[in-house]
Amino acid sequence: MTSPNSTIRAAYAECRRLARRHYENFPVASWLVPRDKRDALAAIYAFARYADDVADEPEVEGRLEALAEWRQKLAECYAGKANHPVFIGLRDSVTRYGLSQEHFANLLKAFEQDVVMNRHADFASLEAYCRNSANPVGRLVLELFGHRDPELFALSD
Repeated sequence: MTSPNSTIRAAYAECRRLARRHYENFPVASWLVPRDKRDALAAIYAFARYADDVADEPEVEGRLEALAEWRQKLAECYAGKANHPVFIGLRDSVTRYGLSQEHFANLLKAFEQDVVMNRHADFASLEAYCRNSANPVGRLVLELFGHRDPELFALSD
């Protein structure tokens, strides 16, 4: 029988592996991030990285369905059920740091938009897209560090 702690450690290890090995990688959970936040940051990254990869797959068929499955796993995660390594790590991070489901859901909206749209008509359209893509990432990082101030969110956006 695997203990819950070893299951969570293994899930975080998988999230870190996803962060390190991806071709679009940027330094995630680096030495600049406090040790107690690194695993959570890796779980956030792994969630977004997986969904972004699904949205960017060359085969159009099935991408929206795969993102819908990821959205379902997110809902289950917030309901206390997780069986995928990314969501096991994410569930622990959500519990420990109070990360908002809304920000993860907004990221999924952006990835769904990536599937059906490849150009923005104007700057306003791009800003609207960023409200669901870039902004949630900054807000999740702020929440990870205990900040939930709307002014800080606005500055991060």
